[in-house]
Amino acid sequence: MSIKPPLPPFTRESAIEKIRLAEDAWNSRDPQRVSQVYSADTRWRNRSEFVEGQEAVVAFLQRKWAKELEYRLIKELWAFDGARIAVRFAYEWKDDSGNWFRSFGNENWEFNEQGQMFARHACINDLPIQESERQFHWPLGRRPDTHPGLSEMGF
Repeated sequence: MSIKPPLPPFTRESAIEKIRLAEDAWNSRDPQRVSQVYSADTRWRNRSEFVEGQEAVVAFLQRKWAKELEYRLIKELWAFDGARIAVRFAYEWKDDSGNWFRSFGNENWEFNEQGQMFARHACINDLPIQESERQFHWPLGRRPDTHPGLSEMGF
């Protein structure tokens, strides 16, 4: 089992660091990379789908990013306590017909002693937007440090 710092119990600073590491991994759109931060027995609820284990995470993310093109994500700390972190997020994407969406949601995360996430509960709502309404314009990949976060953008 690999160690994935920062480790619980979280401080405000280490929770923010953990969130940014997760955001960076998800913005890579690399299912193998993302899956490495989850425990082998991780359990998710993502919308109405239930995912169990790293292999299922990889398959889920492959399906997700085949559908959600031009994916760009911002995550932000909502709350933390011990080995748990609550996150709010927004991401923008388009479908294969060129329709744009902004998806808003909340996640509750729980970590083991090695810093691997073993529980993830996500609630997500999709808002159709016009391409002209997009707010996340950085090149695909990591969000630049100079790009504002959700609170600064008024989300």
